[in-house]
Amino acid sequence: MHSSDRDRLVLAGVVFAVLFSQLLLYPGIGTLVSVLGAETTGSGLTATTLDASMWFLVSEFAAYVVFVGVWGAISDVTGRRTPLIVASALAGAVGYAVLAAVPAIGSIPFGGVLLLRVFQGAMTIGAFSLTMTMLMDLEGGHGRNMGAAGIAIGLGAALGAPIGGQLTELDPVAPLLVAAGLLVCVGALVSRLADRTPETSRSARALLEGVRRRPTLSIPYAFGFIDRMTAGFFALVGTLYFQDAFDLDAGTTGLLLACFFAPFALLQYPMGSLSDRIGRTIPIVAGSACYGLGILGVGVAPSVRTAAVAMVIVGILGALVSPATMALVTDLASERERGLAMAGFNLAGSLGFLGGFLVGGTVASAYGYGLAFLVVGGLEIAIAIVTIPIFVRLSLGSDPAMDGSTGRETGNR
Repeated sequence: MHSSDRDRLVLAGVVFAVLFSQLLLYPGIGTLVSVLGAETTGSGLTATTLDASMWFLVSEFAAYVVFVGVWGAISDVTGRRTPLIVASALAGAVGYAVLAAVPAIGSIPFGGVLLLRVFQGAMTIGAFSLTMTMLMDLEGGHGRNMGAAGIAIGLGAALGAPIGGQLTELDPVAPLLVAAGLLVCVGALVSRLADRTPETSRSARALLEGVRRRPTLSIPYAFGFIDRMTAGFFALVGTLYFQDAFDLDAGTTGLLLACFFAPFALLQYPMGSLSDRIGRTIPIVAGSACYGLGILGVGVAPSVRTAAVAMVIVGILGALVSPATMALVTDLASERERGLAMAGFNLAGSLGFLGGFLVGGTVASAYGYGLAFLVVGGLEIAIAIVTIPIFVRLSLGSDPAMDGSTGRETGNR
């Protein structure tokens, strides 16, 4: 096996492990926050189990938003990725392990638990974002590399929640312990990989100036924001909609969600390779427009069977869009600014996921599920229409001839 192929496989496994460990906590979140002391705190943050669960999740995402750019900038300034991934993974493992020890310690208020959660999130996002940046550094085609990241993300999301539910049945803190163990494995694996970061380093000011001079990066960032918003929308609103509209239990709802996650995960790599051959424009623009129409189709599906078919179609279209969007970040960014460029993409994605919770939940609560599907699907269609002139004028991703070793597309001169 070629060294790039081996490294691609290992790095995709690392992305999977980090996201899988995050999703392990979600199914038993209500039980977990109770064990961590939420019920014994008289704070407004823990007025209900829902409130405590929300703040436990939000604290991690807030740390992602604040620290993802810090990790990317440090990586580009120092010209190193491998030691930073190892350090962030091991520190994240410590964060998970200390959280798991809280019930035994018994004297940490829930506010302190949230601070531990912020620390754990600040460390974990470093391992996640910089591993994706290392995939950007590999030869072999940006679409293939980002497709490998995409399939790892999809499988981590698809498998983490159901396995986490089973672990919670054994012990509420078991997901935390498994997550800690996985991040230790991540640190061990990455420590054996070659660091392919460009040898030249830059000052922080020069780095920020270089990214600022590339406003076209806002295009994949915007698509990343909207795409992750739809994921957050389905995670919250979609789940409740299926149960209310079709009277489904949790198990059947999970199977219906799997109709999206299975094709979304499994088709990332071939769809990313396809974008290397035909360019980014068609997968991103046409794919996003059809993706938005597919979301609208889910919202009007009259039965479980038709909803399942619509979810499969949406999963296929999502797999078409996602790796091409991430690959466009690699196409546009200078090889010396990839860490910060990918950090910006992950920042946009984290904000999008939160937006999916907030926008979808607010609209559905105030105006019903129908309008919520219309708003989210409509946003996906709107961004595709609005950006068509930009893709045409700047030839973003229009030329499939690409030098995978330099990260430059011929259409981006």
